[in-house]
Amino acid sequence: MGPLLRLAAVTAAAFVAVSFLMFAVDQSEEGSTNQVRAVDGEGERVASETAIDRPAPGRDIERLRESRHSGAREMIDDVNDFLLAPFVGVIESSNVWVQRMVPGALALLFYGLGGMLLANFLPRQSRRQADWRESTT
Repeated sequence: MGPLLRLAAVTAAAFVAVSFLMFAVDQSEEGSTNQVRAVDGEGERVASETAIDRPAPGRDIERLRESRHSGAREMIDDVNDFLLAPFVGVIESSNVWVQRMVPGALALLFYGLGGMLLANFLPRQSRRQADWRESTT
C-alpha cells in the first residue's frame, strides 16, 4: 500500500508542478509579446487570457481553454483543476499569479508532502532475511 501511495503522491505533485510551469511559460510569452509591441510602437497589447489561466474555471471558460490548448495540455490542466479544486476558494485575488500560486503550493504540500508522510507512517511488512549459514528447519 505504501509504494502505491508514494506513486500517487508523486504523480499528483508532478501534475500540479507541470501545469504551473506551463502557466508560467504562457504568462512570460504574453509579457514578451506586449513588450515587443510597445517597443515597435504598435501600442496594442495582447489581450490577457487570465480567465483561462485560473484554476478550476467555469464551463464556458473551460470550453474556450479546450479550443486554445492541445489535447495533452488540456488533460494536464483538467487533472490540475481537479487537484486544486479544494484549495481554490482559500484566497480571493484579482492577480492570476496569486490565484495559481497559493492553491498550487497548498496542493503540493497536501498531496506531495502529505502523501509521502502518510505512506511513511503506514506499517510495513517485516522482511526476514535468512543467512545461508542458518538452518531453515
